[in-house]
Amino acid sequence: MNIVFDFAGVVFEWQPPQLLRQTLPRHAVDDASAQALVTALFQGFRQGSDWAAFDLGQIDADTLAARIALRTGLAEAEVLAVVDAIPLHLAPVAGTVALIRRLKRAGHRLFYLSNMPAPYADHLDRSHDFIALFETGVYSARVNLMKPQPEIFELAAQRFGIAPAELLLIDDVERNVAAARSLGWQGMHFQGATACEAALPRGTLA
Repeated sequence: MNIVFDFAGVVFEWQPPQLLRQTLPRHAVDDASAQALVTALFQGFRQGSDWAAFDLGQIDADTLAARIALRTGLAEAEVLAVVDAIPLHLAPVAGTVALIRRLKRAGHRLFYLSNMPAPYADHLDRSHDFIALFETGVYSARVNLMKPQPEIFELAAQRFGIAPAELLLIDDVERNVAAARSLGWQGMHFQGATACEAALPRGTLA
């Protein structure tokens, strides 16, 4: 099989309410206020949002912080504190990393396709030796495209040298899975490493 992993929320932890409770405790005082702050800061990562521009490599961290501060009323320093905290927040998910290692040992080809700002992509590449288990991959900021744009799936298939129908995307965002399937890919909505393993075709890890 040719398996393409999303990173944040699949291979690496991504729990924005927890991140904001730790980073901005004065504003994220409980679950409800933390979730409201998540919505205000990240805007669902939708195309056209401030954070999407960061994911696309169109703006740097300082510009991102200035935009979010102007829009939300937070201080730029507070926004930068969140931006700076994210790399360490993106800790490997042990169960997913173990699954990746088993898939590699079973002979499957592994790739990644991630919406990821350039500074975070650089950090992940430097910090985690298991990235070498992937043959190659695509980070949004390095190609100025992001999921669920069709073009990033087309570029990824070309880069991997594999027909879309032979690629399985594992992603925690349903709209990305739906976009991949609309372009002929196989898709799996990630809901934890155990469920992911159970959903793989029988014999995948034999």
